[in-house]
Amino acid sequence: MKLVVYVMNKTELLEEFLLELKKNNINGATILNSTGMARKLIQSDDMEFIGSLKKLFENPRKESNVILIALKDELVKTVFEIVDHVCGDLSEPDSGIIFTLPIDQIKGCSC
Repeated sequence: MKLVVYVMNKTELLEEFLLELKKNNINGATILNSTGMARKLIQSDDMEFIGSLKKLFENPRKESNVILIALKDELVKTVFEIVDHVCGDLSEPDSGIIFTLPIDQIKGCSC
């Protein structure tokens, strides 16, 4: 089993992403609101050098979603394909990140 962790920066695509998961029989995910470290730091006027980081962020997005999905190993590829299809190329700057972690034990999940 794996835990897929997907930080979705294009939060406007969340509903479409979840519908695609459902179409592929992936029926459980936990969604958390999040803010990245750099975005939080540029909100602080206490750090002068951070001001130059503001220029790097043209997108006014304040939050992202962290989506956690526990699933069988064979479904990981499907989730990665859905991310590519719905959300686009994650190699683009400020587009998000996806990775997996092994699950050694799990209880309370009908995965």
